[in-house]
Amino acid sequence: MQELTIYAPVIGILSLIIAFFIFRYVRKQPNGNPLMQELEEMIHAGAMAFLKSEYSVLVIFIIVVFFLLFFGVARQTAIAFVTGALCSMIAGFSGMTAATRGNSRTAEAANKEGQAKALNVSYFSGSVMGLAVAGLGVLGLGFWFWQFGGNPDTAVYINGFAMGASSIALFARVGGGVYTKAADVGADLVGKVEAGIPEDDPRNPGVIADNVGDNVGDIAGMGADIFESFVGSVVATIAIGATLSITPEFLNQ
Repeated sequence: MQELTIYAPVIGILSLIIAFFIFRYVRKQPNGNPLMQELEEMIHAGAMAFLKSEYSVLVIFIIVVFFLLFFGVARQTAIAFVTGALCSMIAGFSGMTAATRGNSRTAEAANKEGQAKALNVSYFSGSVMGLAVAGLGVLGLGFWFWQFGGNPDTAVYINGFAMGASSIALFARVGGGVYTKAADVGADLVGKVEAGIPEDDPRNPGVIADNVGDNVGDIAGMGADIFESFVGSVVATIAIGATLSITPEFLNQ
């Protein structure tokens, strides 16, 4: 069975290709009237602005940890850490892009063609994130297992990939959650309490921030969290197997 692992990177690349074509399909769907298009652009711009700010800080963190691992642990572990972090960031970015582009298209499909078409558009919008998470995880894990998995002494380097994924998940989940709740509370206080504007009314600027927060916390943050869980579970089994293979006395007890 071990020889089948060499196909893992190929399967990961295939998953990313499918995700790309699904995203193209979603983008081709009509996105409604000018007001819907304007709201879509506001939410998309806000989400991308948050990711840009968050990732600019994370890059500094990644560089610092890279040098600590490079000089303190191993060069291979440091490189694996960077690839894990980058894969997690790409997964979050791809999911965020698909979701913010799919919102108005889902609403337009529901308005013009009914529930079935709206479900189709929303499902494919969400599948971009799922395929990106799975594809990048399989691609990264498959590559590093192909490089170091054959020898129990070098399999420890793969731990860096999981560490990179976990680091991004921590910041994306916590940072996105804080932004989401702050925008939610702010929109409610200013809109409903102060100005008497109904909830989710686009006249309240806080509603746009609230919708941006939903994308930030529930898509980019959740995607990074799922990516970390997927990668971490696989790397944990590799670490346990590698440890048992070089300590056979545990198997004989």
